[in-house]
Amino acid sequence: MAEDRQPPDLVEGATSGDVEDEVHPTAKSAEDRKAAAALSKLDTHADDEAAPGREVDQEAVKNAMNALGGGGADKKETKKVKVDAADVNLLVEELELSKPRATELLKAHDGNALEAMRAYLQPDF
Repeated sequence: MAEDRQPPDLVEGATSGDVEDEVHPTAKSAEDRKAAAALSKLDTHADDEAAPGREVDQEAVKNAMNALGGGGADKKETKKVKVDAADVNLLVEELELSKPRATELLKAHDGNALEAMRAYLQPDF
């Protein structure tokens, strides 16, 4: 009897599809490995409450929000300055600001529209 020759890439005992299921493809680059690790972290839901990385330093978050301008807790006291309605309308029309923001900007600059416009347009370095 003739001996049955099998192709060299055929694994004994495996049926079609089993080999792909068992062999995990390896990531080609470091970027692919990082992406795969990030995706595997997204899939784990069991230890979300106990994960130590989930705790956030509240003081650091507060400082970051204040640096970005989102800190609503530390409001500056606005000066009691009488603001002309024409100046508010000027800032609303020319700078496309809301009326409350234009009023706040004028009060911060003692009602001087030119100074308020310069301060709004000048970048903070």
